[in-house]
Amino acid sequence: MHNHFLLLQATGAPVTSVDSLAAVSATSDLSLLDLTLKGGVFMIPLFVLSLVAVYIFAERYQAIRKVQGDNQSFMNMVRDFMSGGNLNAALSLCQRTDHPLARMIGKGVQRVGRPLKDIETSIETVGKLEVAQLEKNLGTLATIASVAPMIGFLGTVTGMIRAFFNMSQAGNNINPSILAGGIYEAMVTTAAGLIIGIMAYIGYNYLVAMMEKVVNQLEIRSVEFLDLLHEPDQA
Repeated sequence: MHNHFLLLQATGAPVTSVDSLAAVSATSDLSLLDLTLKGGVFMIPLFVLSLVAVYIFAERYQAIRKVQGDNQSFMNMVRDFMSGGNLNAALSLCQRTDHPLARMIGKGVQRVGRPLKDIETSIETVGKLEVAQLEKNLGTLATIASVAPMIGFLGTVTGMIRAFFNMSQAGNNINPSILAGGIYEAMVTTAAGLIIGIMAYIGYNYLVAMMEKVVNQLEIRSVEFLDLLHEPDQA
């Protein structure tokens, strides 16, 4: 640094302090807000889509996480009530428990005495309704994962069109700054669309994986309940 300072003095170049150089470097960098504003009008729908994706992921994550678990203690209590022939207690337990499995088993308990095929069908029907409720808005999240990159690419196309239009209007006086606005819009919207799409896609697949575990548990417990009806005490 000292030799550099002497060289500047020897050549007659203006001496700039380290703090000044740092300030110039800092002002030449674009902040995230600046980049976002450079993206143009297409950043508005992308911003809205990002908020919707975050909300859906957070809300569905909490809903699915709430019903995860093997519910072994619940099934043990149902088994005890059923083995003792106390169907009312089993039904009351299901009604007090806020869980998809409890609503499925409760429907089965209400059908006890009917053919097993009817009981199985009623449990499957309730299970499908419960799964559909848990999967609510997952399709919207998948749509965002597909649409966000397309909006970003649309911003790229319009940005490049603007850049080439500005270049054609400039004639022989082409200056790189004339193209900067359109190119900024093209690159920023593409990056934003891809980031939102990738994150929404990852979130969607993560929630789907969680749902598969929940569905497997519901199927296992429903089969366990049907097997309970086959036991001699319930015959």
